Amino acid sequence: MEPGHYITSSDLSLETIKGILDRNQKLVLSDDSVMRINKCRDYLDSKLEKADGPVYGVTTGFGSLCNKTITRDQLSTLQKNLVMSHACGTGAEVRPEIVKLMLLLKIHALAKGFSGVQLITVQRLTDMFNNDVLPVVYELGSLGASGDLAPLAHLMLPLLGMGEVRYKGQVLQASEVNKKFGWEPVVLKSKEGLALLNGTQFMSAHGVYILLRTRYLERWASVAAALSLEGYDGRTDPFISQLHDIRPHTGQTVIARRFRELLDGSELANAPKKHVQDPYSFRCIPQVHGASLDAITHAASVVFTEVNSVTDNPTVFPDNDLIVSGGNFHGQPLALIYDYLSIALAELGNISERRIYRLISGQRGLPEFLVANPGLNSGFMIPQYVAAGIVSQNKQLSSPASVDSIPSSNEQEDHVSMGANGATRLVRVVENLERIIAIEMLTACQALDFRRPAKSSVVLEECYKMFRSYVPFIDEDRLMYPEISKSISFISNTVPPVN
Repeated sequence: MEPGHYITSSDLSLETIKGILDRNQKLVLSDDSVMRINKCRDYLDSKLEKADGPVYGVTTGFGSLCNKTITRDQLSTLQKNLVMSHACGTGAEVRPEIVKLMLLLKIHALAKGFSGVQLITVQRLTDMFNNDVLPVVYELGSLGASGDLAPLAHLMLPLLGMGEVRYKGQVLQASEVNKKFGWEPVVLKSKEGLALLNGTQFMSAHGVYILLRTRYLERWASVAAALSLEGYDGRTDPFISQLHDIRPHTGQTVIARRFRELLDGSELANAPKKHVQDPYSFRCIPQVHGASLDAITHAASVVFTEVNSVTDNPTVFPDNDLIVSGGNFHGQPLALIYDYLSIALAELGNISERRIYRLISGQRGLPEFLVANPGLNSGFMIPQYVAAGIVSQNKQLSSPASVDSIPSSNEQEDHVSMGANGATRLVRVVENLERIIAIEMLTACQALDFRRPAKSSVVLEECYKMFRSYVPFIDEDRLMYPEISKSISFISNTVPPVN
């Protein structure tokens, strides 16, 4: 690992998180963070000594049990019971990359000094992050309202020496791995269990994971579309700056600029055209891709407002002598934005599949299904089927999760966000989008070969050359699924040649 990244009160950004992960940096609690954590815990302990009434989650039960008072000698047991009883997740295991993000975001939130946790608790979570001891967390179980209770309970079980962790590629008992590092179970103090389980870090970590993938994927959508335009013998008129200056949506103008750069100097683009306009899937690329880009940008602003917020409850304000029970754990901001983002990403796939269809349809001098001898060869017939099936699934997955709400905890929690379902769904949508764009790349480069000897731009020809190092020209029928797999690998492992 490289020298550590200091956890401070400063905001995290997508670039900062990417740097931590890419360089495998250790986390170090700054002196300021240590001071904030200790100050809040000391205040809470002092407040409890003087308390003459119940304090929610500190001296009471949780949810609809908030009217049950807990004696002081039972406060630690209460917090331990909370973590154990709430670890009810089920379904698929959350991928380790997202679990590591959950740890990072929880450490960042607790270090702000409004949660009343012990320093040892935050330090242990930091040690787990630094040593890639990643708790086993399950996808299903959160309503996205009282925070992500079930997933975060699984994240915290190893603090108690319970549950399972992934370590060096194996699923092991947390107690076994803790023993290896000499980590004793943490004895939770008052409020700590609630501070650890309340919060939106399950939802937020999924959002960060999606944004890290999408930052390149939406650019590949532009590159694939530009190659398709060249293969289809499309016109460049729809990308001129004057057109977008009079409808200056930010994303639209960015996409139009990208296309002018990608097509600059292209022999194919500058060749005379017999047709006066192109179908919408080509002509409206700036408007459609641009709207999705704007949605991604907006989603990022919401996700990182959440990442840099305190979302557990109750919240402790030492400087104001306040302990307040509120609703910062409610995931509605993320739930709504994840529905929006899901639709925006699905639309990038939707329009991509329409371009794939145009390229195989036998139009503009291209052979049917992009093979020299159609009939004997099916060529690219079925890759388009596959893309269409994936596009349809993304449409189904993009039905909004946030419009649903099921009351829980004896209706104390009578409105929930369902943002966790929106978050896990979003991972499937982005993976599907990657597959669709990969099929468009495969199809577009095949179409480009039928335009030879004419050349595209320097940028696109270089991209074509890189792609051909993964996938060859297909002159007759062969097994196609390995070629699709190699196309996906190309998209996943190559930086797009555009900003």
